[in-house]
Amino acid sequence: MRKVNDLVTEFESGKYDDKLQDIYIDKLSYQRARYADALRAFADTFGDAEVEIYSAPGRTEVCGNHTDHQHGEVLAASINDDVLAIVAATDKPMIRVLSKGYDMIEIGLGEDSLKRNPAEEGTTKALIRGVLASAVNKGYKIGGFNAYITSDVLGGSGLSSSAAFETAIGTILSGLYNDMTIDPVQIAIMGQYAENVFFGKPCGLMDQMASSVGSLCHIDFANPDEPVVERIDFDFDANGYSLCITDTKGSHADLTADYAAVPAEMKSIAASLGKEYLHDVDRGVILQSIAQLRDEFGDRAVMRALHFYAECTRVHTASQALKDSDLYTFLECIKESGDSSFKFLQNVYTSADIAHQNVSLALMLSEEVLGLGDNRRGVCRVHGGGFAGTIQAFVKNDTVDEYKAALDAVYGEGACAVLKIRKYGGIKVL
Repeated sequence: MRKVNDLVTEFESGKYDDKLQDIYIDKLSYQRARYADALRAFADTFGDAEVEIYSAPGRTEVCGNHTDHQHGEVLAASINDDVLAIVAATDKPMIRVLSKGYDMIEIGLGEDSLKRNPAEEGTTKALIRGVLASAVNKGYKIGGFNAYITSDVLGGSGLSSSAAFETAIGTILSGLYNDMTIDPVQIAIMGQYAENVFFGKPCGLMDQMASSVGSLCHIDFANPDEPVVERIDFDFDANGYSLCITDTKGSHADLTADYAAVPAEMKSIAASLGKEYLHDVDRGVILQSIAQLRDEFGDRAVMRALHFYAECTRVHTASQALKDSDLYTFLECIKESGDSSFKFLQNVYTSADIAHQNVSLALMLSEEVLGLGDNRRGVCRVHGGGFAGTIQAFVKNDTVDEYKAALDAVYGEGACAVLKIRKYGGIKVL
């Protein structure tokens, strides 16, 4: 381990540039300064201690829109925006975490300190406490530490800042007290437990899994307690493409009913056929029962159910295409996924406010710039839960500046973030 002030000098001198380039792919000068600033902030708060450095990335859903809650399949990826943590182990049974822009959090490590506190629901403290409790429940060691944390994963952007934070805490525990032996899948499960039980958000496991495992990963949730994870290594940058995520600035207020209706309608179709989740219903049975199902549940519920099966098939096709270095087929799958989400899943705008269709307009503008057919310069789709929020586009590197300028002109400077898919999940950097 190195002391903080020595590391500041070494980062600023470029000693770790190769490591930063390997992790983040681009924005080298930004990361060099960011690390140095984080180290200084740690020293200002906790002193010039010997430290370790950890990183956990945000994530993007690549394919598999609204399939995980029906025990389906997804293709997700880690990105080069991350949670960065400067950490020093301590002898005291206390965890102290200062996140940039927030107040200090202190959590003791006694048995009573690792119990759920309903008053903490929805707070960062609940996430930390939940990861600690899950680690203990699984038989892992925990101990005291001081941490300064900074994140450039934008909250509310659909890139899962909370999952990245949970992964960072789990990876810190793995590094400081378990010789980096906690499997990334287990770290993801610890993060989901913290979010479900302590934070109070009934999320699936996709976000935490993509952040913890890293790169692209094909996840099969047929058994959500033991998901099957296949890591796929594919270098989009080397193949001439960047990932662009655009925040369309649509309000998520009053969309709870829209979000809840998607899994509810899918589950209603499954229940009518004697199952809890669509994964356990044969698609052919639904096709044979359409007349009855649409009378009972409406056309949209039937279309959403059929979207589930087609989308899981696309996940398989897209994953295999990446393994075969078949970029054309992969991009076709992403375009088909976006079309299905718009037409059949119908999560691009809310029918309660048809005058405001931020996501729809962003997709239209994207196709205007990127084009269609064999000469297109990229593909786009709604990102994540939908109805408002963000879109995703895979854009040829030589078109990125034009694309970003077009989207920023409508949604505001910086609305379009140009990202790379990084090959690492939660890691100890130094």
